[in-house]
Parts: sequence; structure tokens; C-alpha cells
Amino acid sequence: MSNVTITIDGREIQTQEGEFILNAARANDIFIPAICYLTRCSPTLACRICLVEADGKQVYACNAKAKEGMVISTSTENIEQERRAIMEVYDVNHPLQCGVCDQSGECELQNYTLEMGVDSQSYSVPDVARPSSDWGHIHYDPGLCIVCERCVTVCKDMIGDNALKTVPRGSESISDEQKESMPKDAYAMWNKLNKSVIGLTDGGDMLDCTSCGECASVCPVGALVDTDYMYTSNAWEHKQIPATCGHCSAGCQISYDTKHESIDNPEDKIYRVMNEWNYVSLCGAGRYAYDYENKDVKKDEAAFASAIEAFKKADTIKFTSTITNEEAYILQSLKEKRGYKLVNPEAKAFQDFLSAYSQISGTALYGADLQKAHASNFIVSVGSALKSDNPNARYAFNNSMTMNKGAGLYFHPVADPVIEQMGKSVMSITHAPLQEEAALYLMLDLFAAKEKLPSAIAAYLASFHSTKTITVEETIKEKVIETVKEMKLNEETGVEEEIEVEKSKMVPKQVSKEVEVDENRLLELLNAPSDFKEKMEKFLAKKDAFVLMVGPDLYTHPASANLARLCALIEKYTAFELVMIPTLTNTLGVSLICELDESAGAYSIGYNTEADFVLSALGKGDLDMPAINQQEGTLASINKRINPTNAAVGYGGYELNDLANALGLNAELTVAYTKQLPVAKGFKTEAFDNLPNHYENDGTEKRGYLLDAVAVAVSGDESVEAFDETIAIKEKALYLANPIRQFSDFTAKAHQSKEKAGFYAGAGYLTAQGLSEGDRVKVTTAKGTLEVEVIHDHFIDGEIGYLTTFDSNLKSEALFDGYRFTTASIERV
Repeated sequence: MSNVTITIDGREIQTQEGEFILNAARANDIFIPAICYLTRCSPTLACRICLVEADGKQVYACNAKAKEGMVISTSTENIEQERRAIMEVYDVNHPLQCGVCDQSGECELQNYTLEMGVDSQSYSVPDVARPSSDWGHIHYDPGLCIVCERCVTVCKDMIGDNALKTVPRGSESISDEQKESMPKDAYAMWNKLNKSVIGLTDGGDMLDCTSCGECASVCPVGALVDTDYMYTSNAWEHKQIPATCGHCSAGCQISYDTKHESIDNPEDKIYRVMNEWNYVSLCGAGRYAYDYENKDVKKDEAAFASAIEAFKKADTIKFTSTITNEEAYILQSLKEKRGYKLVNPEAKAFQDFLSAYSQISGTALYGADLQKAHASNFIVSVGSALKSDNPNARYAFNNSMTMNKGAGLYFHPVADPVIEQMGKSVMSITHAPLQEEAALYLMLDLFAAKEKLPSAIAAYLASFHSTKTITVEETIKEKVIETVKEMKLNEETGVEEEIEVEKSKMVPKQVSKEVEVDENRLLELLNAPSDFKEKMEKFLAKKDAFVLMVGPDLYTHPASANLARLCALIEKYTAFELVMIPTLTNTLGVSLICELDESAGAYSIGYNTEADFVLSALGKGDLDMPAINQQEGTLASINKRINPTNAAVGYGGYELNDLANALGLNAELTVAYTKQLPVAKGFKTEAFDNLPNHYENDGTEKRGYLLDAVAVAVSGDESVEAFDETIAIKEKALYLANPIRQFSDFTAKAHQSKEKAGFYAGAGYLTAQGLSEGDRVKVTTAKGTLEVEVIHDHFIDGEIGYLTTFDSNLKSEALFDGYRFTTASIERV
């Protein structure tokens, strides 16, 4: 879109043609009131207070689009009268319970009532009983609801759950006298408010969704509240600590809301997590799994001394990627100083995948990010269970379709109803495990210009095609002559006589004919729908922004290097931009900073993982460490951004930096290493205290900094290997994954996200196997056996279940040989 110049209240501003006036105003710090509109969502026109005058005509700023030369006034006498009347109507029957309402102090109804100067009431409208409801993790009070529909809109447009809708309220109609007493927009708003409340899409009593809490976050009043937060605190009492979520690789911006725990305990406690919902959406883990800190820890000098001795004895440090970049830098520095092996299998897999990709791409990192995915109108996901691997990647997938009228392909062995419910413009292809190469070859086959591909690859793709002659039935129109009788006047006798005449007409006729069709064996290998080609023709119409997202299933795949090279070829020879989903919180940062080793030595230190001597932020090791929410530092996100995070609550024990100093390094604080992160890998020499963590009004992300693009020498060899079609796991497949809201021991520790570890499966699988939730089963693979509990996961379907990893005590990964799928037998105990 081209830029245009418009004038708002006498001030000329630049914006994109077609941008909503409200967004253009916000981006230029011009205030237009609005309650119902969310920046990234479709407008609902529910509140109508964004009324403005554009070129002499009253329009709604949330829905009217900017045109070249447009002149806009945000305030006229009539507009002010309409806005005040709207606020009066909103206030008519709104309960006067601000003193105990959880939204008091940050309530938009309070704010706009004051902003519009509502100091009297002109209307009186009968109210009806509106009892409140507990919907599980969300409490809904329709008495406080203003039916702005923000919750409905964000659930549909951003999250993709479609769990909420407006339902009839059951009140009486407004009388003609009342209608005449209200300005037009005030009446339209009240008519909607009078008729509707928010209800559950499935008509049930409990929310059936992925439990992100975004609906409560965007609620402008106290109608939707997190059940756990109700009546625990007042908004104005909180200290807001800007931070970055420490659970997955999305690196979402969050704010920890803290205050003292009680009169008797002055220590800070996290009461809730908030987000800049106009610009970023959280998942349930980010919003609810916040109290995973290592509590009540003091410096244990004896344990510290034992740790130093263990480090002197050790030849290996094992660790997970739930650490900051600064901690990763400390580990790398200790490797360089003392010769330790650094072992982190999931980060090593991602590091090797990036290296193989770089040999063809010529860049150290993939080219796109989730912002590109949000803006795309054709999106493809391969090798990731999106809703649990990285929920924000799933939001981007949904956003591409709902907001951009896009289409998408979702390749994965585990059927996902959450993806499938996004609409008719998404096609799920439930292929067998170990067929991920076929998916990427199909991408090249469908979207690359064959004449530009290396000839060997073009020939290999051609080998999957064959011509088949089939007989098809079709309807044609055939001309036939028939004799009909008609009455005709005999001019000589003056009498009508019956005569026969011949007439032609076109009649339908079924005929058979032989046609040649192209057969693509890749579609067969992937179990693609029979109407794949027809759907793709519709999906691709008017599409011009393409993104491919690939995920952790590829990084540990036996042919991961080949898959990485295929990703680079797709990025180079098609219109697709590429996003890789790092496996854990800071997998990207660790893979850039640390020189990782394949295997451990004789004696290991473990950081949040099993070893001979364990450093643990989970309170179950030989020496305590702080959790992410107790630290300052930075994290590298999927968007290739280095985001700062701050300590929300206190910590009284030793840190990794204390150990490093005792072992010969020298830094007063861990964040002293922020400006020493390796420039050669794209980091910048920025001090921690200089890193911002906010969004500007136009949505510009001012958080940390973006990694610099780093060029990598290419070999010139763009060859890829043929894949083995026979190794697909056709039956008894088992996956290694987590349910929604779970990523690690840290999410499992939080009080609102307690889940059982075990074997999760969909209803179809449980029925077919004669299993029920709560049963005990023995899971056996080539690597061993586990006895676990069966849990029903209604967010998956099909013939594959999964073992969880979020509770390390289960030791589920021991049953797998690296790759996230394996063959297993499941037997009831």
C-alpha cells in the first residue's frame, strides 16, 4: 500500500492508504476515544464513541479508512453530545461497586465517564437479572459487562479458539419514547447492550478453549476476571515489573504485577501477569504459570564450597535452555577457561540445523519472524505441534487467515482440532512420522520454478510425477430435432388446423471420455486429501505474502541436515519466507553463544538437569539457583530479538555468576556480561540498563534489539539427498510433547498450571484402545519401559498419543532416540 497524507485536527500526518483512521491517529499520538476496538483485530462498532467527522461526514474512526487528502475532526458539538450520551447509557445500570471491583483503577468505563464529563444521568432503563458465572479459569459477571465484544474478537481474530460469542440477554425492548430521547448512536449502542450478553460458543458451563486468558486481559471493565485473581488485590497497589516470558521461545513482553504478600510478610509476591494486549497476545503458560520462583533460599556456604569442588572435579556441564544469554556466556567462558564440555542436546540439535541451513542460505539465521507470519496471507507449518510448541506461532497462523483472508497448510502426524477449527481456508495434512522430508519436497515441487532449481533436484521432483489416463463422465449439450404439433390458422379457410413442425433444442447428455492427469506421489506419501489440488487452486487465489514455519520435529529428525538444506532451498527458490521455531525458552541464544558438545565426560555438573552435582532453580539440587523470574538478563526470541527481563521477586541464594567468579571469572553482576555477548554472532555491545522494553502507540516494538544479520560462507553445493520412503512410522507411533500451558518443570511448578504427567491421547484413540482417563498403562519402546497414567487430551485427535516432558521426574525422553516420534506398545496394567 502507498502512503497518503491526511489531516487530523489541523495536523498533517502520513499513514498507509486504507489504514483505519483510529490506528493512524494513535500512531501519531492523537487521541480518539474508543472502547470496543483492539488494534490488531477487526472492528465491531459496538461502542461508537470513536465517532469523528471526515470530509464533512460523521464516520467511525475504527472502521473508516484513510484516503489521500482526507480532513478529519475528532470533536464537534454533535460528536461530543453523542459521546456523552453513549457514556450515560453505559452508566445507567452499571453496578456502583467500584470500591471492590477488580478492574477499579484501570477501568476504561471509569476513565471515559470522567473524560466525557458525565456528572448527571438523563436516562432510566429497566434492568434484568444477570447472575455471574464461573467458567473455569475465568469468572464472568454480566452485570458489569458492556458488551464491547473485545473478548469475542480477540478470541476469534488473534487466538483462534472462537470460544465466546454474544447471546440473547432476555430483556424487554426499549420503548419508542426512550428511543426518541436518545441520540442515534447512543440508541444503537444501548439497543445492542440491552439485548446481549457474552456466552460460550458451545453452550456449555465451562470454557472449552486453550486457556490463554486473553479475554480477561482485554476486558475494559470488571466483567471478565481471572478467577484466581478475584478479590486478592487492587490494581493501584501493584508494582509493575517489565519482563520477558520465560517459558517458550516466543519471548512475549509481560509485566509482573507484584506487591507485598501480607501484613505479616513484606516480601514481594507476583499476583498476576499483564501484557500489552494491543500488540502481543499471551498463552496460558505466560499468563498463569508465573510463580515458579525458587523460594526461601539463603546462601548455604557449605553447599557453595561443595559446588566449587565439584566444578574442579568435573569435565562436563549439562544444562537446559531455560537460562539467560548472560548465563550461557558464563558457561561458554568457563569452557574456554577450564576446558569443560557443554552438553545441551536440544540446543545442539538446533545449532546443527542452523549450520546445515547456512551452508546454502549464506546467513546464520532464518530470514523471517512471527511479525511476517502475522502479515502473511499464505502460511505453511511443518514439523511443529504449534499450539504447544509455540502458541504465538499458532496465533500467527490463525491471524494470517482471519485478518488477512489467507489460507494455510498444516503438516503434522498428530491431528489437531484447534488448527482445523480455524476455518475452511486451512488444510491439515496428517502424514506419518518420518515423512517430513516429503512435505518439504512437496513445497519445492509446488512453488519453485523448476528451471531455476539445480537440475538434479528438478529431476528428483519430476520422478514423483506420472501421467495417468482416466475415464471421466461429463455432461455435454447436444442438438436434437424433434417434431411437434402446433395449431396454425389456415388463411384460406379461416380455421385453425393442427400441423407438424420440426424444432431443434439443446439437451444434456452424459458422455465418457479419457483424459490424462498428473499424479504426484508426494501427495500419496503424505496422506493428502483427495481434493488437495482443487483446494490449493482456491487457496492460492490473490495470495502474495508467503511464510513457512518449521519446528522442533525437524531438528532431531534422523535426516535433520537434509531437512535444513531443503528449508534453505525453499527460502531461496520460492516466494516463501522462513521462520524456525526454537525449541525452548532461550534455545536460539544458547545455540549462538555456546560451543556445544555431543556427549558428556566422566563427571558432570548439571544446571536444571540431572548430573553428578546439580545446580537447580527448582529447589531440588545440590545448590540452589534463581529462576528466570528472579533474574536480570536477556533472552533471544523466535523473532531474533534480544529481549530484557527483570527480577519480579527476590532471591537470597547464590547465582551462577558467584560460582564463575570463584572459578576465575570477574563480574560484579551477571548483567555485566550483556554488552560482552558475541558480536560475531549478531549481538550488540549494549549495556543491560540501556535496553528498552515497551511498544510505541503505532505498535513498533521497542524491546532490546534485533540481532544483526550475519553472513556465512556458502560452499556452492546445493545438493540434497533422496529420502527413504520406507521408514515412515505407519502404526503404533508415540510422540514426545506437552499439553497446552506446559513447557517444563517451571510451568508445572506454578500453582495455576498443575497438570499430571503421563500418556495423553485423544478420544478416538482411547475408544479404539479401550482405555479411559485414569487407567495405568505400560509404555514400551526399543529404549525401555515406563508405567504412566492415561490422560484424555481433547485438543488432539487421531491414532497418536504422546508422553509428556514437562515433569523431568517422568524421564520420558529416555524412551526416545532423539527424534520426537518412536514406535511403542501401550498396554493396560
